[in-house]
Amino acid sequence: MKTIQLLNYARGEWIEGENARDIPSAIDGSIVARTGSDGLDFKAMLNHARDVGGPALREMTFHERAWMLKSLGLAIMERKEELYALNPHSGATRGDGWIDIDGGALTLLSYSSTGRKHLPDAHVILDGPQEALAKEPGFIGQHIMTPKQGAAVHINAFNFPVWGMLEKVAPTLLAGMPCIVKPATATSYLCEAAFRIMIETGVLPEGAVQLIVGGVGDLFDHLQGQDVVSFTGSAWTAGKLKNHPTVLKESVTFVAEQDSLNASLLGPDAAPGTPEFDLFISEVVREMTVKAGQKCTAIRRAMAPAEHLDAVEDAIKKMLAALTIGDPREKETTLGALVSCSQRDDVREKIAELVEGGARIVHGDPAATVGIEGGAFIEPTLLRADDPWNADAVHDVEAFGPVATIMPYKDIDDAIALANRGMGSLALSFFSHDPQAAATFVRGAAAFHGRMLVINRDNAKLSTGHGSPLPVLIHGGPGRAGGSEEMGGVRGLHHYMQRTAIQSTPDMIAAISGQYVPGASKAKSEVHPFRLKMSEMKLGQTFYSDTRKVTIEDIEHFANFTGDTFYAHMDEEAAKASPIFEGRVAHGYLILSFAAGLFVDPDPGPVLANTGLEDLKFLTPLYPGDAMRVELTVKSKSIKSEETGVVKWQVEVFNQNDEQVATYTLLTENTP
Repeated sequence: MKTIQLLNYARGEWIEGENARDIPSAIDGSIVARTGSDGLDFKAMLNHARDVGGPALREMTFHERAWMLKSLGLAIMERKEELYALNPHSGATRGDGWIDIDGGALTLLSYSSTGRKHLPDAHVILDGPQEALAKEPGFIGQHIMTPKQGAAVHINAFNFPVWGMLEKVAPTLLAGMPCIVKPATATSYLCEAAFRIMIETGVLPEGAVQLIVGGVGDLFDHLQGQDVVSFTGSAWTAGKLKNHPTVLKESVTFVAEQDSLNASLLGPDAAPGTPEFDLFISEVVREMTVKAGQKCTAIRRAMAPAEHLDAVEDAIKKMLAALTIGDPREKETTLGALVSCSQRDDVREKIAELVEGGARIVHGDPAATVGIEGGAFIEPTLLRADDPWNADAVHDVEAFGPVATIMPYKDIDDAIALANRGMGSLALSFFSHDPQAAATFVRGAAAFHGRMLVINRDNAKLSTGHGSPLPVLIHGGPGRAGGSEEMGGVRGLHHYMQRTAIQSTPDMIAAISGQYVPGASKAKSEVHPFRLKMSEMKLGQTFYSDTRKVTIEDIEHFANFTGDTFYAHMDEEAAKASPIFEGRVAHGYLILSFAAGLFVDPDPGPVLANTGLEDLKFLTPLYPGDAMRVELTVKSKSIKSEETGVVKWQVEVFNQNDEQVATYTLLTENTP
């Protein structure tokens, strides 16, 4: 193929860097691309992000930014074959590329859905409940989240040039913060191609994203306190960057996802012949071979009961021997190449350290010549450490390739201690059909691992596998894994936002947040709000119902009809004897039912369905003879699609003395 000249994207322009370097193909060493970033004005790029991109993004609501992410994700899906054409030069098969390319696009789409479902169509997130700050109502505290007013610098690893970029871009843009993407040089041609697709959609505001396809020069010298660095790579590099003088001086937020020695364990009950044993073997081999083992979540330490270790070794070796190593463009290839010959050499060095540190090779020859001449191929290598407590290297050294070490444990406590010996990992899997063993293991090991999978015959077909990060779950881990979190749904936005405590009146909090909060002023709706489309509703718009008297006959009928004959509703003496009630009371669910009868407009219209309720509280008993009324207030609106959305209604039930009987949030599916 023709060598690609990669370009940087800075301040809205594509710029060729000076002193470009060659990027070889992992297949045969031929030159795929040339790249460089010398000559860029990195200070100006940061200022462009802060002064142009940031204000433009913050002008948009969370929903507008969510729709933007959807457009980006769909664009990549539509043009993904352009990326798959480049994918083999990274050493990856098409199956490997699915995780990176389709997975990256799906991450954008997932965050688009998260933004529309779980965030308000506003500029501020209300974080947590109100806090009363005075005896009388009218002065409250409310935490809010707002976008930081700096630039996010994304430094990504070579193994996932598309997904690695997009799993950071998605929460950053949704949060309302601009970003500067810096991919690893070895696979920057894939990142640049995906980045071009996003720019060509035309949906991104000027300055929202920029790209550096080379070194970062003096970029770190110009960071400020509102900036964020999000890093994926080695612990050594992370340590160097997070200790940069400017990062320390300015207290720059530093998010690190580092290499870790992830573990997988065969449960004490999972003997050879059980489904869990077979699942464990398959997962270890899959994690050794997908992306040629170049995954930050790959299994590096596979642990099994001592009495089953020989069987584990034999089964893994049998599966590894059946692999086809070669050109990742060929359909029959099951194990492609490492990303570069230098990476292959590094893996060989790390294997030698593992052997010197107490492990022994039981399958594979890392020095063997395999695959295509000039390519970065290596045989999958399985090591064994029979005394893992005296083989420190297996818990400290990561060979970032198709390499894993098997080791025995004596009992569940020993298994927990060995798993935690890695001092922090991104992912751990436990194969067991014994709930008690799983409970004991997770309680003992969870503090050391960011994500834990308990896999067995019941969930294997549904499982996404040991090494698959998901947008809705945190990707990160404690200790050597970096101590930070990425993705995790809405939590992923928090790195790029500031949490602030606001103290004021409910009306001021509502004005600041652009959302209705309990206690804020309401505006009487002249039209029943169920007659309005979401676009016609205003937050705080309220329907005031008529009153309804609740009789003893109502209570008894409800009890007999539903079967709920709890004493407080049916036994006057027992109810009076209670420290809570003065006599028989109405059922809580009778109150909810009567409330619906008071506020529901029955005819077909913009309200399509009742989809649930949240935060239900019963505050004051309702006695026979009491009257009840309802105030129904538009609380928030969330657009799900072009055809439907969700409205949250604040429902407040009062008695004849204007005492609050019940409060809850009603959810309805509506026409936008």
